[in-house]
Amino acid sequence: MLTLIATLAVLGTPAEVAPPVYQAVMMRAAPGRLLDLVELVKSRQPVYRAAGEAAPVLMRHAQGDQWDLLVLTPIGSIAEHFGAEQQIRWRSAVRRAGFDDESFARRLDEWVSWREELYVTGPPVADVEAAAATSGYFHLEIFQALAGMRDSLMAERAMENDFLARTGKPVNFIFRKVTGSAWDAFTIGFYRDLQHYAEPARVSPDDEDRAARAAGFQSRNHIGAHLRRYLQSHHDTLGSVVR
Repeated sequence: MLTLIATLAVLGTPAEVAPPVYQAVMMRAAPGRLLDLVELVKSRQPVYRAAGEAAPVLMRHAQGDQWDLLVLTPIGSIAEHFGAEQQIRWRSAVRRAGFDDESFARRLDEWVSWREELYVTGPPVADVEAAAATSGYFHLEIFQALAGMRDSLMAERAMENDFLARTGKPVNFIFRKVTGSAWDAFTIGFYRDLQHYAEPARVSPDDEDRAARAAGFQSRNHIGAHLRRYLQSHHDTLGSVVR
């Protein structure tokens, strides 16, 4: 609570350019309830439209981390999200959409066996929406940095995007923690499908080496080792974008 209060005080201060804030909720479904949970979360989409807000991007786990469903929702700012005006607007949208919010909350409690929540800054909402709308697959990496290494971790993520761009691969969207669970950052790469994710680089190994050095790495073979010098924990997840 003290962390949230401090965050609200900082983020409530007007800024000339502030990156959008997202709420990232990772959920593990109760046994046999995954498909029900996916449909339940999808059923709430009309409320976002009624409220004039961006709907969440839904991503379903296929392999990797322990969660089944990620709900990534643009919220503007934490101060707005928890503010009284937003609560009034949301209740009004629920009524206009004819949505049973009490039933939704009850079923969510019954069908979710584990939940983790993180608030992050990230790229422009329109960019994330466009990528998700044209992609069927994703690769998410989530990180907990060693003490004193959070800025270095973020710099490495930017370096890796530089390398990916130089070699013609899709770059990752980078999200950095504001408050919430223990994770410090995560990145999402969007792809057409599994084959697109797995396809090899279209440049030669020598060109990859040159691209890695230009991005700040010792070589293409040192990219993973460079990342790991900053990490306390690191999980990968592959899966599909939910329509």
